Amino acid sequence: MPLDRRDFLKLAGLGALATGASARAIPPSAASASALAPLDGRADYTVRIARSLVELAPDRIVSTVAYNGSVPGPLLRFREGRRVTVDVYNDTDVPEQLHWHGQRLPADVDGAAEEGTPFIPPHGMRRMSFVPGPAGLRFYHTHTRAGSDLARGQYSGQVGPVYIEPRHEPGAYDREVFLTLKEFDPYFSRGGDMAMDFLRPNTADPRLKARGERAMQASLARGDQHGYEVGYQAFAINGRMLGHGEPIRVKAGERVLFHVLNGSATEIRSLALPGHVFTVLALDGNPVPQPAEVPVLWLGTAERISAMVEMRRPGVWVLGDLDDDDRAHGMGIVVEYAGQHGAPRWEAPPPFGWDYRRFAQPGAMAKPPHEIIEMTFAKQNAAEHGFNRWTINGQAFDMHALTPRFRLAHGRRYRLRLHNASDDIHPMHLHRHTFELASLAGQPIAGVRKDVAMLGGYQTMELDFTADQRGLSLFHCHMQLHMDYGFMALFDCA
Repeated sequence: MPLDRRDFLKLAGLGALATGASARAIPPSAASASALAPLDGRADYTVRIARSLVELAPDRIVSTVAYNGSVPGPLLRFREGRRVTVDVYNDTDVPEQLHWHGQRLPADVDGAAEEGTPFIPPHGMRRMSFVPGPAGLRFYHTHTRAGSDLARGQYSGQVGPVYIEPRHEPGAYDREVFLTLKEFDPYFSRGGDMAMDFLRPNTADPRLKARGERAMQASLARGDQHGYEVGYQAFAINGRMLGHGEPIRVKAGERVLFHVLNGSATEIRSLALPGHVFTVLALDGNPVPQPAEVPVLWLGTAERISAMVEMRRPGVWVLGDLDDDDRAHGMGIVVEYAGQHGAPRWEAPPPFGWDYRRFAQPGAMAKPPHEIIEMTFAKQNAAEHGFNRWTINGQAFDMHALTPRFRLAHGRRYRLRLHNASDDIHPMHLHRHTFELASLAGQPIAGVRKDVAMLGGYQTMELDFTADQRGLSLFHCHMQLHMDYGFMALFDCA
């Protein structure tokens, strides 16, 4: 939606009247409240879903659906164990879902229609009350199907960070900075260039590889093209393209705790700060058994990393993605030391492999589960109107039937043994639970707890979790293009 800056400012002023700018003080509209029972008391937070104009840069303005008129949405800070009330208003013309990613919440609050969460109706609202947890960096985002509509679902600007403060904050930092990585102006292409070689271990299973390559060769031999992928034309951190937002201003010797969220619909992201190292303290909000220094952060879709950086190299730097093209199109932010001036500098870090084992409990192995659930993921190239169809154990998820695939017993510990018969990396997410990584490509690991983990191409990964949430829980690849075309399954815990 091309607009000049003058038109943008006019429309943004009108939009601010409708959407508001604060996370707390947005009054409910009479139209929204009239269809519902009276609401007693004031909510702790209010989130409003509405189409908004977002200025990524003075010459780059996009129209998208956002929370409270901005991308990302407001940072919501909760206290672990203290009940919170959130009013969510939907000012759009379509039903919406708001998913509280990474929290252990009842299915009717979690924010997934597949689990039975009620939709937030068009021009309506829903009040949600829940006890936040676990502590750490979580986030909230839309959980609607987009399909071929690149204005819907996570292709929109509906993403915002949540920080659940622990009962006892460990401290040991001077200040914290929240960064949300996000892409804009999506488009369809044939084939993609997903980064693959950064993930460790990188050993492929020859049987999975042979299966995946046979299926692709058979499809191409029938005359099929490669299935659609999604690319982007603009990139931003905290809603601003590189060079067009306020820099992160630091002082020499400061200890800055960065909370990084990959809010992408489909992209795996990297992040480096020249001449500095990150000490990773938590993955997906969960403290790691062994904090470790790394030169680069890698995050699959929906992954979060909390990492400390000691500011020891004065200058003006670019904190940005390793991909030169993505960084040139906005995926970065300036870090400016006090008293330093000049153009921001970028220096590529040395080659580095991302390995969850680096943060694991040394020498430990995950305890044996009560039961193992085997899953094999496969791609049917261009099988659904040019889009790839994804299957779990030979079956794509049916959005109409919503039939649970796996029955769980409450309190039992399960191991998901995941076999990837495709060359894609899949960030696998389990709703309403935290899992422990048990093995990666045959290599044991223990102690790393997450809610999203990247499964390498033609590899096997094992995830352990305790079925401590009754009812339906959704399991899926967090890439919008994959989950929309079959890559989901429901667990039912009685």
